[in-house]
Amino acid sequence: MHAPPDKRTRVLFINSALFAGADTWIHFLLLRNLSQDKFELHAAGQPGSPAPAFDELRAIPGIVLRPTNFGPSLWERSKLQKLAGLAGGLPAAAASMLGLAAYIRHHRIEILHSTDRPRDAIACVVLAALTGAKALIHVHVNYGEWMGRGVNWAFGRADAIVGVSKHTASTFVEAGYRPDRVHAVLNAIDPARWDPSLDPAPGRASLGVPDGAPLILSVARLFRGKGHFELVSALALIKPKHPNVRLVIVGSDYPADSGTTRMLKEHASAIGIGENVIFTGQRSDIAALMAACDVFSLPSFEEPFGLVFAEAMAMKRPVVALTNGGTPEVVEHGKCGLLSPPGDIDALAANLLTLLNDPALRTQFGAYGRSRVEQYFTPQRMASDFAALYSRMLA
Repeated sequence: MHAPPDKRTRVLFINSALFAGADTWIHFLLLRNLSQDKFELHAAGQPGSPAPAFDELRAIPGIVLRPTNFGPSLWERSKLQKLAGLAGGLPAAAASMLGLAAYIRHHRIEILHSTDRPRDAIACVVLAALTGAKALIHVHVNYGEWMGRGVNWAFGRADAIVGVSKHTASTFVEAGYRPDRVHAVLNAIDPARWDPSLDPAPGRASLGVPDGAPLILSVARLFRGKGHFELVSALALIKPKHPNVRLVIVGSDYPADSGTTRMLKEHASAIGIGENVIFTGQRSDIAALMAACDVFSLPSFEEPFGLVFAEAMAMKRPVVALTNGGTPEVVEHGKCGLLSPPGDIDALAANLLTLLNDPALRTQFGAYGRSRVEQYFTPQRMASDFAALYSRMLA
């Protein structure tokens, strides 16, 4: 007897990252939560030494992993460096891409799902053209004029551009991409990885924060758009009412904005709050630091989604942020956080003071935030949304 035909939809994820950023972790979460009763899941990843992202892909049960040479990364390289990188790596990468195209045809893969990294997005649409599969580019950043010709070319030829928020999707429509091909699927986190019952004492002790001192936490890569300068300025307005308040800034400088930490320290000292701001650099114990804080704040401008907001909410911490970008799609103003207009330092400080002054309100906002994460920002919901989108693409 012949086995019944496999009616599962066949999907290949394209992810060339060596090190896992937020976009890559979302791919991992999606791969772990798409139903393998309905989907045959493949992934093309870039091996290397080290290559923790490839190792993470290899650890996901049930998927078929194909090692692939995507060529050298050309991000933030000079024109000369790009030419040299292409000359040195193009032949091997081209052979690997042709091999991947043969693999896609052999396995009758129907959908290619890539990140928005230029080499991933370009590979996605080229492979789709070679094989007849549908191309989906998953975008984690708002559209901007800084994007290169290659990735813009890929966006224009993708069957679907999927933003991580309605706001992010809207920036691609406004840039002229076809509205019927632009979609939004909200990001997700795994609530089980965030335990709001963690003892706050170890985190506070690791930071050297005095007992009883109000603690505001901010976690992000450090560059101008994340709003750290505005947050430090707001702290100066808070200090007269809470002299021992502490602002903990977690994260390292974004490579293109090296010197941000130094400038923030200078700014804090210049306005008289140098001893109130703690810079930790990169930390791996974010949950412990979330447990230690009273309020989480990141007044980032035009945030595409803000996974860290959902993480703070999962830890039952109220959020103070801005009313723009994708932030209002995550943080419900007046229910799990307080949002203020961009550039309004007084309003930002007032929102922080409101929560610092009202423990009961912090508890209320925290409980609502956790319930919101469990209802709207689960990996199961994200996987369900993508499954429905795949069906529409194939129909």
